[in-house]
Amino acid sequence: MIIIRYEVGKLGLPVTNPNLDSVFISQRLPLLRTLVKIVKNTSIAEELVQETYLRVAGSLREKPVAHLEPFLFQTGRNLALDHLRRERMQSRTMLDDVPDAIMQAVPAPGASSEDSLHAKRLLQRLGSALEQLSERQQRIFILSRLHGQGQAQIAAELGVSASTVQKELKLIMALCVTLLERLTPPI
Repeated sequence: MIIIRYEVGKLGLPVTNPNLDSVFISQRLPLLRTLVKIVKNTSIAEELVQETYLRVAGSLREKPVAHLEPFLFQTGRNLALDHLRRERMQSRTMLDDVPDAIMQAVPAPGASSEDSLHAKRLLQRLGSALEQLSERQQRIFILSRLHGQGQAQIAAELGVSASTVQKELKLIMALCVTLLERLTPPI
C-alpha cells in the first residue's frame, strides 16, 4: 500500500506552490490570449487555463521545475493542441446523418462490475464533497462544468468579478483532484 502525504491548508486542500501561484497570476492573461489564438474560443481557452494550472501543480508535486513560466505555457499549448486533436477526431467519427434513435440504441462498451462500483463510490464521495461547498461555489461549479459557461458569463450571472469565479473554480477543482487522488488506487 502506497501512502501519499500532502501538506494540507485551509479546507483540507493541498497547499499550492507560492511560486506557481505568482507566476500563474502574472501570466494568466498572456496564457489565455495564447490559448484563445490556438482554440479560437474564449470559454474553452479559460477551461484550458484552469487545466494548465492543475497539471503544472501536479507536476510540481512530483519534481521541481527550473523554468516555471515556459513550462506553464508549454503545458497550456499542449493541452490546447490535444483539445483540437480530440475535436478533429470526434468530427471524423461522428455520423451526422445517423438518426439519434439509432445512435442511442448502440450499446456502450461494458465496464466490469468492479469498475462500476468504484465509479459509483467516487461519484457519491464527490457529491458529498460538493455538498460541503457554499451555495455560490456550487452554482459556479454547476454553471462551469455542467452547463459549460465561461468565467465571464458566470461572473455576470452571479454579480461577482471574474477573478472571484476563477479563484472559486481553482479551489473547487483542487478539492476534486485531491478527492480523486485519494480514491483512485495506484496502478
